[in-house]
Amino acid sequence: MVVKYTEDHEWVSVDGDVGTVGITAHAQEQLGDIVFVELPDVGKTVAKGDEAGVVESVKAASEIYAPVAGEIVEVNEALADAPGTANSDPTGAGWFFKVKLSDPSELDGLMDEAAYNDLIG
Repeated sequence: MVVKYTEDHEWVSVDGDVGTVGITAHAQEQLGDIVFVELPDVGKTVAKGDEAGVVESVKAASEIYAPVAGEIVEVNEALADAPGTANSDPTGAGWFFKVKLSDPSELDGLMDEAAYNDLIG
């Protein structure tokens, strides 16, 4: 399983041709208590860098960008009732959506964990 990161603080964990997307622990720390998550519609096609959702906290609202292009194949419905899961488990149960990659080579342009840690360091 490959995990990559964006400069906008999203992560994508890729298994086969499907990527699971969420925000990083650093992002949720900066946002504070998350109170609402707006997720994309299943079946929607996104381009790399497209706004795919919104996360709202007590401090601010922030867009969630698609780290790769593809079709949204699943969303984390549990976040509607428990948006704080994105705070308590941002890289696990707090995932936002899954995307079927249309161009896996786009992953090459994303950061690995070491490069991301350098960015936020």
